[in-house]
Amino acid sequence: MQFAETKTGRVFVIRLEDGEILHQEIEDFARAHAVRAATLTLVGAAGPGSQLVVGPEETTRSPVVPQTYKLENVYEITGSGTLFPDEETGEPLVHVHVACGREAETITGCIRQGVRVWQTVEVVLVELLDTAGARVLDPRLGFKLLRP
Repeated sequence: MQFAETKTGRVFVIRLEDGEILHQEIEDFARAHAVRAATLTLVGAAGPGSQLVVGPEETTRSPVVPQTYKLENVYEITGSGTLFPDEETGEPLVHVHVACGREAETITGCIRQGVRVWQTVEVVLVELLDTAGARVLDPRLGFKLLRP
């Protein structure tokens, strides 16, 4: 286990609009408002064509090759995640998982491949202060992990 203690800063309530791409909008918002690190929760709907990362194609392969799932319709979504800077570039990167439901079907995954807002998504973003946390490339896995 790795951990770090932080403090909370500003709290933002954000409404994303129809057609916006979730991770891009949150990262752009963080850049525009000088948010270095945050935790966030969200609720709303994802539109057709949205892509989720739903796990690795193979459990033993390194680096990991992500398996994706394309939403063919509108799904209700709820999710949570974190935002920390890329260690190399300093750019904000989110790691958010959402549960997507439509009728009796539910699919859960990471939004990094592009989840398109359908009508609206509400986000509550809580800034984290006094943290050196960053996303650092793990060469064995092939993706960036949080270093608290």
